[in-house]
Amino acid sequence: MGRVLIALLVAVLLPLRLLAQSTPDIPVTWTGAVELPGGMKLEFSVDLKKNTGTISIPMQGVKDLALSDVAATDKELRFSIKAAGAVWELAVAPDGTTASGVLKQGGEFKTTMKRLAAGESASKELKRPQHPKPPYPYETIEVYFENKAAGATLAGTLSLPRGTGPFPCAVLVSGSGPQDRDEDLLGHKPFLVLADHLTRHGVAVLRYDDRGTAKSTGDFATSTSDDFADDALAGVEFLRTRGEIDPKRIGIIGHSEGGLIAPIVAGKSKDVSFIVLLAGTGISGAELLPIQSKLISIASGTDPAEAEVQSAESRQILAMIPAGKSREEVTAAIRAAGIRQLRVEKQTKDLPQEAIEAKADEIAAQQAEQLFNPWFKRFLAMDPRENLKNVTCPVLAVCGEKDLQVPPKDNLPHIERALKNAGNNDVTIVEFPGLNHLFQTCKTGSPSEYAEIEETFAPTALDTITGWIRKRTGLEK
Repeated sequence: MGRVLIALLVAVLLPLRLLAQSTPDIPVTWTGAVELPGGMKLEFSVDLKKNTGTISIPMQGVKDLALSDVAATDKELRFSIKAAGAVWELAVAPDGTTASGVLKQGGEFKTTMKRLAAGESASKELKRPQHPKPPYPYETIEVYFENKAAGATLAGTLSLPRGTGPFPCAVLVSGSGPQDRDEDLLGHKPFLVLADHLTRHGVAVLRYDDRGTAKSTGDFATSTSDDFADDALAGVEFLRTRGEIDPKRIGIIGHSEGGLIAPIVAGKSKDVSFIVLLAGTGISGAELLPIQSKLISIASGTDPAEAEVQSAESRQILAMIPAGKSREEVTAAIRAAGIRQLRVEKQTKDLPQEAIEAKADEIAAQQAEQLFNPWFKRFLAMDPRENLKNVTCPVLAVCGEKDLQVPPKDNLPHIERALKNAGNNDVTIVEFPGLNHLFQTCKTGSPSEYAEIEETFAPTALDTITGWIRKRTGLEK
């Protein structure tokens, strides 16, 4: 990674799709990988006919998704996913068995593909030993609730412990990007694991598909964190209508962006009796992302001095959005930083000046488009400390020591200070040794490790979260 602001895609984790060469009627199978920021690789496979095809991405739970705009020849492969704004351009090797090129989606990401022989399988089973399997020792109910103001119907799962209610309940709020109710990410289902653990210990759980995702309706693309907070609030209001749930013991558990959303909801509603911030932010997006970019760049092998320069460039550019600078001014700043970085990158430093400037123009246009997206503009400007000042209920804020996306030392102190300065005396702060942004036991904390680690959610984190909630809801004295 080296292009300006490229680490922004690590936080958002946009959905990916893909393609391959084809013959008229016989499907051709290709396997491939997209190299994402932080050294992470997203593996996939595609089955193609002449002008149609499907893709499967095990790490994202995608199977046989239809492709569009397929154009394959003996020399090149081109395809796009319109809904994701993604375009692939690959050159096929002379022997026809491999292809290499780029994915263009808010930047350029190297993509490599291999054509499989007839009958060769592309399937790859991911080991996820913590994923619970039915039958469960509790009840699960498919539920729907409405955010009428947004015209959205949210679909989810309500997990109810065995025994006599009414039960305390936690609403799970996901991180950035369109997430399903399990927060399915790189083959992991952290919300499924967390909900299972909580429900087995007497706490009911509501988890739901983000608006416009999976079974939920609504517009995700133009929504901001404030809109997602209203969805979570609708979930709280829905739970108050359920006889199985104690209306005085409903809380919010938010992961990453969800940890930004939970205080908004708690500040709006006195019906929220507790919140848990899982890798929640304590500083604005404009402050956070340059730190994130530097740490992930260094973990990916970038020279620390160059990573520091890139971080400074990112900080300057990101600050322009909340300051109200025009798209033209922001695009020019990205272009200038892009030219400098392209001149020092191994892959591009020897390109002619004209080629470097053309590539910088393309990168600047793509990243400016991303930065002026409604969600991004709001994320950059929103200061979570202002929302935390309005939270009067008990708060548990936890983070992994090796979290490179929401570094604990840059966030937890701000969360604690904002809450206590506002008079909240029931604040618990925990930094878990050796855990990453997903609360997995890890080596470096780099996002490149997420998919490789079999553990979905470290038991020590699960026990801490569950134990704290049980005490705050009277299940445990």
